[in-house]
Amino acid sequence: MKRLLLGLVIATAVAACATTTSPTGRTQRVGAVPQQQLNQMGAQAFAEYKAKLPQSNNSGQTAYVRCVVNTITRQLPAGSQAQWEVALFNNDSPNAFALPGGKVGVYTGIFKVARNQDQLAAVIAHEIGHVVAHHHDERVTRQTGAQAGLGILGALVGSQYGSGAAQATQQLGGAAVQAAFLLPNNRVQESEADVVGQRLMAQAGFDPRQAVDLWQNMIGASSGSRAPEWLSTHPDPQARIAELRARAGGLLPTYEQARAAGRTPDCD
Repeated sequence: MKRLLLGLVIATAVAACATTTSPTGRTQRVGAVPQQQLNQMGAQAFAEYKAKLPQSNNSGQTAYVRCVVNTITRQLPAGSQAQWEVALFNNDSPNAFALPGGKVGVYTGIFKVARNQDQLAAVIAHEIGHVVAHHHDERVTRQTGAQAGLGILGALVGSQYGSGAAQATQQLGGAAVQAAFLLPNNRVQESEADVVGQRLMAQAGFDPRQAVDLWQNMIGASSGSRAPEWLSTHPDPQARIAELRARAGGLLPTYEQARAAGRTPDCD
């Protein structure tokens, strides 16, 4: 009964938001905050990154990253092609991110696994894919709905069993929503960003087959045990590689057409 009630209050909390279709045809619920506010949130988060993390003074590497970003973003719809801000951070983690409002951050550790421009493009196109597919909007909307739903559920339980029970419900409910509601969506978003990003890199003239090599390098560079997939925000690496390899063949005509049209990136 509690599970049913939790589902009902969450559904009610997000019912007023808009429904749209993702680039892969998946139904999304978005619109908890306006796009302009999302862009402002992205700009604020990016400013905080730059304030807290040291930026690289390697002008060659920074120009390399900026070249890849610019080559990819030129394939976006006209309204999204404005100059994206790029920052290269001194950090050994092989990571990168993109934010609403046209922000891309790359850690210098990415060069350990992205060993050529095509592999770097696979990373950056994947991250930009999250923005293109409105994943930040979707996650904000879902999290807002989940938090609102838990507040309602806590109030209902508290009215029957007291404030202690209400607090426990919100704590346990938060864990349940995280495990069963928010995290699975994150894995869906990661897979979708792979689809969008691999297509985007091919359209920009980067070899989509190199996305497979990138993730093989990622696995080779990883250390320590991997958490169970159902508690992870990322798909299983081997399954991910298999999907990237299967899509690469279908994207070769797109890649070849891009090259024939003169889109031959020369960033590295």
